[in-house]
Amino acid sequence: MGAGKMEQKAKNVSPFSNESRNAYVVEHLTSSMLALLEEKPIVEITVSELCDMAGVGRTSFYRNYEEKEDIVKAYIENLFRDWLGKIKGVPDLPVRETVRIVFSHFEANRDFYSLLNKRGLVYLLKDIILDVCGFAPEREMPAAYASAYVGFFLYGWIEVWFRRGMKDKAEELIAYLPQ
Repeated sequence: MGAGKMEQKAKNVSPFSNESRNAYVVEHLTSSMLALLEEKPIVEITVSELCDMAGVGRTSFYRNYEEKEDIVKAYIENLFRDWLGKIKGVPDLPVRETVRIVFSHFEANRDFYSLLNKRGLVYLLKDIILDVCGFAPEREMPAAYASAYVGFFLYGWIEVWFRRGMKDKAEELIAYLPQ
């Protein structure tokens, strides 16, 4: 190589797109959070510990989440997406059918929801349940109150179900609803 020429070094470029890298970060933070929740309450989990276990930097955490609970909320929303179309796709779905679908989902994901209950994180379901029920305070008065009634009713039943050890089956629960 001549004296005036600079040797070009190979660039170290990740083969992942930004979207792929972000999906990697989210997946690893989520699996690490769930593993750590098996060991201890969320208040005892530090962002540094979480990032170390996930193998990602703190910047990656804060690029995706504001707080640790956001990881669990995103995981719940992802689980809900699997069956949400069953509820949102049917206008005027009877409350009985909504309850059956929701509790069947909880039964199918019992291990995760047991962990949520064990760690005192059931409250993270409230806003998601209200959204599923179409609650929006800016709606016309009858619709706002009707959706709040169904949403809080459903959330209350879910919380009681957790406190009772998740032993009651969806079909048993809907038997207690008015026809």
